[in-house]
Amino acid sequence: MINIINFIEYNQTYIMMGLFVGIVILIILYISQIMEYRRHKKRYDSLTRGLSGANIEDLFLQLNGDIKSINRDINLLEDNIKSLQTRLNFAVQKVGFVRYKAFGNTGSDLSYSIALLDSYHNGFVISSIYGRENTVGFGKPIINGKSNVPLSPEEVQAIEKALKGENEKVFN
Repeated sequence: MINIINFIEYNQTYIMMGLFVGIVILIILYISQIMEYRRHKKRYDSLTRGLSGANIEDLFLQLNGDIKSINRDINLLEDNIKSLQTRLNFAVQKVGFVRYKAFGNTGSDLSYSIALLDSYHNGFVISSIYGRENTVGFGKPIINGKSNVPLSPEEVQAIEKALKGENEKVFN
């Protein structure tokens, strides 16, 4: 025991310096922990958006419910989009338009044929023949790009334009 006491008395300066360095290290660690705590506190506050008395578990449960609600809404929107796409296939998407003189050298280009088709090439062609005394209009059904009724060359041309999409720039 006397050896320990003699050792402490002989190395007292070094022991005090070691304790001082240890205390300085502990103070530095303490300050860094305070800074770390403040950083985590800021992140926690931003997570809870300043809610007073916020419980993380309650917040996560609420967020989980919100996400489920959003997913349900997204699924409904996707179903609506699919339904609209299906219906859109049956809407007029292709238009072909031809103006012409119906009676050779008589009159001007006041007669026309217009083909209106959906994405499946179904629809109709409307023709209007202009004459000096009267004007006649009529329509013919189109199924898969063809008609079961005889077509004039202008009507065939209007259908071909619609199938090729040549009049899209005119109507957009």
